[in-house]
Amino acid sequence: MGNPDLRKEGEKIVTEVKRKRGEGFEGFLRRFNKRVQQSGKMLQAKKVRYRKDAQSKNKTKESALRRETLKSKREYLIKTGKIKEDLEKAYRRYWG
Repeated sequence: MGNPDLRKEGEKIVTEVKRKRGEGFEGFLRRFNKRVQQSGKMLQAKKVRYRKDAQSKNKTKESALRRETLKSKREYLIKTGKIKEDLEKAYRRYWG
């Protein structure tokens, strides 16, 4: 491996920094942060933080069908006068 501070642990790559003798905490933390930034692992983690896996076509269709059903129920309740249009937003919490 090119960098001795990186070692594979399963699929994870861990940055390892050991505290030097007589080194203060601030200096150690600064050196650690620099090593982590140079490794690019924080940037990679931020990129994939909110990434979702693609849903299957069946799940996508089921969720679309559920939304359509709930929308029609909401419209029916508004037309029959059981809920007012201004309360529609409050009902969305319960009906989706």
